[in-house]
Amino acid sequence: MYGVAQQKDGHAPAGTSHPEGHATQVEKEGFDANEVIFSHIMDAHEYHFLDITDNKGQKHPIGIPLPVIVYSEGKGFSLFMSSRFEHGHTIHDDYRMLDRHFMGVHGLDTAKDASGSPLYKAGQIYRVDAHGLPRLDAKVYDLSLTRNVMQMILALTVLTCVLISVAGKYRRHGSGKAPTGLQNALEPVITFVRDEVAKPNLGHRYVAYLPYLLTVFFFILINNIFGLIPGSANVTGNIAFTMVFALISFVAILISTNKHFWAHIFNPPVPGFVKGILVPVEILGIFTKPFALMIRLFANMMAGHIIIICLVSLIFIFGGLSKGIGWGFSPISIAFAVFIYLIEVMVAFIQAFIFTNLTAVFIGQAFEGAHSEEPHH
Repeated sequence: MYGVAQQKDGHAPAGTSHPEGHATQVEKEGFDANEVIFSHIMDAHEYHFLDITDNKGQKHPIGIPLPVIVYSEGKGFSLFMSSRFEHGHTIHDDYRMLDRHFMGVHGLDTAKDASGSPLYKAGQIYRVDAHGLPRLDAKVYDLSLTRNVMQMILALTVLTCVLISVAGKYRRHGSGKAPTGLQNALEPVITFVRDEVAKPNLGHRYVAYLPYLLTVFFFILINNIFGLIPGSANVTGNIAFTMVFALISFVAILISTNKHFWAHIFNPPVPGFVKGILVPVEILGIFTKPFALMIRLFANMMAGHIIIICLVSLIFIFGGLSKGIGWGFSPISIAFAVFIYLIEVMVAFIQAFIFTNLTAVFIGQAFEGAHSEEPHH
C-alpha cells in the first residue's frame, strides 16, 4: 500500500487526463528496447501497429482498440472500448490502465509488497482514488476481450470455416473425385497425422483419438502462423494458452489409463528396496508430462519472437549512438531477422507436430497394458 500512500499530494483529480507532455522532464530519452519487447510478447487491450511522431515531438499510436469488460464490487460491470484510456493517459469511469511512463512518473514501478513482488503491473486496469492513483483495496476483475482472446477467436473462426468447407466437398463428391483447393492442401496433412502420429502410438484405438489430435495440431498451427504476422499477438507464446492445452491433454491421458498403468505406477516390477524411490518418481512423472508439453511450446514460440525483436531493435539502439552506425548496421540486422523469421515459419509447423505427437505418445503409454495383450506398435 505504501506505493499509493507516498504519492497522494499534488496530482490531478480523477477524470482528468495526463498528456504525454506532462512531466516530460522525467521521460527517458532514446529507444526503449525493453518496452518494445514486452509490449509485443505480452497480452494487451489493443492491437498496436506503430507510433507516428508529429512536429511537436508527441507520439500518436496507431492501432485497433478492443472491448474492455471489467467488474468491481460496489460498481458492477463496465463496458467500453480501450481507446477511452488514450493509451494509459486518461481515466475513464474511475478506471485507469497503467502504462510504464505513468508508473515511472509516480514511482509505482518501484512499489513492492512484503514479499518483494511488484504491487502494480503495466497494462493492468485499476480503480483510482481522488488523486487519479490506483487503489489496491478495490479488486478489479478484468474480463476484457484482449488481443490474445480476439486472435484465438479469429483463428477458431478461420479453422472452422476451412474444415467445414473441406467437409462439404467430401459430402458432395465423396472420395472418388480428386481433391482440389483447400481439400488438396489439407488431405496430405490429415493423412500424415493419422499415419505418422496416431497409428504408430495408439494402435487400433487411433480412430477414437484422431479428431482430438487433428484439432490440437491445426489449432496450434494456425495460431503459430497468425503470430508471425506483424502487429498480431503471439498466442502460443503465452503461458496461459499452453497451460490450458496441456491440462486438456492431461485429462485425455488420465481418462485413457487402465489398471496396468496404475499397477506399474504404484507397484513397479522392481525389487522392494527400490520401490520406495521409484514410486515417487513415477507419480511425479504423471505431472511432468503435461508440464513438458506446456513449457516446450511456450518457450520455443516466445524465444523466436524475442530474437527477431532484439535483432530489429539493434538498429535503433545503434542509431541512438550514431545515425551512421544505425544505417550501416541495418542491412545486417534485417538479414538476420529475415533468416530467423523463416526459421520461425518452420518452427510453427514443427512445434504443432511435436505437441501433437507427444500427446499421442503419452496417451498410448497410458492405456498400454501387459505386453502379452497386444503387439507393441
